[in-house]
Amino acid sequence: MPTKPPNRVVVHPIVLLSVVDHFHRLSKTGNEKRVVGILLGSWRKDTVDIATSFAVPFDEDERDPTVWFLDHDYVENMAAMFRKVNSRERIVGWYHTGPKLHWNDIFIHDLVGKYCSNPILVIVGAKVQDVGLPTDAYYAVEDIHNDGTPTTKTFEHVASEIGAEESEEVGVEHLLRDIQDNTVGTLSQHITAQLQALQGLATHLEGIHDYLAKVVSKELPINHAILYHLQDIFNLLPNLKLEQFTTSFAVKTNDQMLIIYLASLIRSVIALHNLISNKIANREAEKQEGKASKREGETGKEGGDKKASQGGDKDKKEGSEKKDDSSAAKGSTKK
Repeated sequence: MPTKPPNRVVVHPIVLLSVVDHFHRLSKTGNEKRVVGILLGSWRKDTVDIATSFAVPFDEDERDPTVWFLDHDYVENMAAMFRKVNSRERIVGWYHTGPKLHWNDIFIHDLVGKYCSNPILVIVGAKVQDVGLPTDAYYAVEDIHNDGTPTTKTFEHVASEIGAEESEEVGVEHLLRDIQDNTVGTLSQHITAQLQALQGLATHLEGIHDYLAKVVSKELPINHAILYHLQDIFNLLPNLKLEQFTTSFAVKTNDQMLIIYLASLIRSVIALHNLISNKIANREAEKQEGKASKREGETGKEGGDKKASQGGDKDKKEGSEKKDDSSAAKGSTKK
């Protein structure tokens, strides 16, 4: 394992999932403190590739940061079992959920240094963040004092990124498919992504502004490497004062506004068409209901007339029968 500090730290998605699961499992028990674990991976030249991790029993006194506990035996047993599964993955550092550096982190870092040389500390944000990556990586350096006092260790920031293999990308896509709201259209998702990108850009610009302000006020020394990078960034910016750029930008904007205008017109026409179709359908339904009720009334009237006619015929028949009986009775009395 190299002894020189890394230039980049690559964190895999499985590590983020493991850390978030560790944090939420302890949060359900009422423990809102930070959680600590060990990172496993490999070195690739000047890059640290963190492939997996495991949680470690850890506790500390919030009132006294010098009092803390980390289970050494647990770390050794878990590292041995992971080595049996994949011998290429070794302990490369440790993590905690921060959200920032703590006073006793350097002592925990020295303890982890017994298992690997030049360990890496990664602070993982277990809570939801709107902007930026949820990881911050650090490594320890010796701080030499000019007054002759003993050297002390401090943390130096190192660039970190999220990297995944093909199998991990497939798993992440399936997770996002379950998490994302399918009722939301792709347009709203695209706008949300652009908004988050602009917020991240604004955050980085504020950081650059703060750094340059501190350099001007001589709070920080001039770092020529950083200034060279900033100069490259400014050189890549387009020249907005060119007439060709202004004309192209105006034409592109007008084309987009024309598309929006046509879409609004089409939406209005479709809405009016649906409204008229709905009114026609309702009118037809009312006509059908009127015809059905009229037909029911006619059938009821015909049934009543039939009953009345049948009743009249019956009365006539009974009257004729009574008349015949009376005439027969008169004939018998005469005899």
